[in-house]
Amino acid sequence: MMISDGNMTYDEFLDNIHDIITTKSGNCPVTSLIQMLQGKWKFTIIYELCIRDPMRYGEIKSAIPGITGTMLSASLKELESDGLVVRRQFEEIPPRVEYSLSKKGRDLLPVFYEMMRWGCHYVD
Repeated sequence: MMISDGNMTYDEFLDNIHDIITTKSGNCPVTSLIQMLQGKWKFTIIYELCIRDPMRYGEIKSAIPGITGTMLSASLKELESDGLVVRRQFEEIPPRVEYSLSKKGRDLLPVFYEMMRWGCHYVD
């Protein structure tokens, strides 16, 4: 049995985990997501966009102590390329750019909610 669209209950998932942890193409469906979110800053950027959406580049940089401009730019480009973040440029003088979560990015919120619940339970 393979997961084709991810539409199964958690109990069904647990009952069949050894048989279903691959997609039609033969890989784990979580691998792509893990690769999209790899990196020191991507979770933090998504977290900030969850709190305040949309945000300008300078607002994101100010909200994340320790991130360099180069790392922020690279992470935003990768998140945009993966379809998790939308970059909107306004044709104004001076130019203005805002970043927000895409629908695909917002669809991760239930996953982050469950991760938050786990963290509250197991992390001091």
